[in-house]
Amino acid sequence: MARQEARRATWTMLGLAAIIAAAGSPRMAEAASFNCAKASLPDEVAVCANRALNDDDVEMATRYQMLLKLLPMGAAGNLRDDQKAWLAWRRSCGGDIACLNNAYEVRIKALSAAFNRIAARGPF
Repeated sequence: MARQEARRATWTMLGLAAIIAAAGSPRMAEAASFNCAKASLPDEVAVCANRALNDDDVEMATRYQMLLKLLPMGAAGNLRDDQKAWLAWRRSCGGDIACLNNAYEVRIKALSAAFNRIAARGPF
């Protein structure tokens, strides 16, 4: 049991390190999943204009990309389908900051839970 907890903690730390590295990259002026200079839809404009949402977008996109690389083909396809559905939800928020905050919170939690399920299976 302690060994599983140590593995989970290690993977969590690796994930956080990757997120911090991505957030510290020169791309910080734009959201990770799209170019803010080309943002035209209300949800994209709101994410680019709001630092907290922009940071959430960086975290979400980083977690998503990491998971895609860890999952087998079928599961990766499911993750892509989930991401498309989530993007439609985000788009439906328009410029509503509270709705966008909720959408990002739910997506980041789902991606984190998926990552933790992989880490719990170890060993690596």
